[in-house]
Amino acid sequence: MFRVTVRDHMMVAHSLRGDVFGPAQRLHGATYVVDATVSAEDVDGAGIVVDIGRLSEHLHAVLADLTYSNLDDHEELAGRNSSTEVLARLVADRLAERAAAGQLGRDVADLAAIEVTLRESHIAWASYERAL
Repeated sequence: MFRVTVRDHMMVAHSLRGDVFGPAQRLHGATYVVDATVSAEDVDGAGIVVDIGRLSEHLHAVLADLTYSNLDDHEELAGRNSSTEVLARLVADRLAERAAAGQLGRDVADLAAIEVTLRESHIAWASYERAL
């Protein structure tokens, strides 16, 4: 399996519901380093999984309406905790929609999966992987 990964970041505010979250129940800020990995069984005729520049551009666009916002007010997250895991899935699903529309420059049928990892710090992160 071949994989290509790009990295970006987003800065958000949010609060989390439930005693398990302790002080994170209060409104707080978070900065995530976001990695998006696309995999394929083989490279294309140019020798790539997808164009790194194009994948970078689309990751940045997907993160744009989350960055510098309060996720508690985000319609797509209404009634849900914006945990790192939930956010990883949201970003992966948004990128998968773009892949299905051919925006990553390769037929989605030739791609295997996409994985998104949100790094909260150098010691904690969460990922979500889905088939394409």
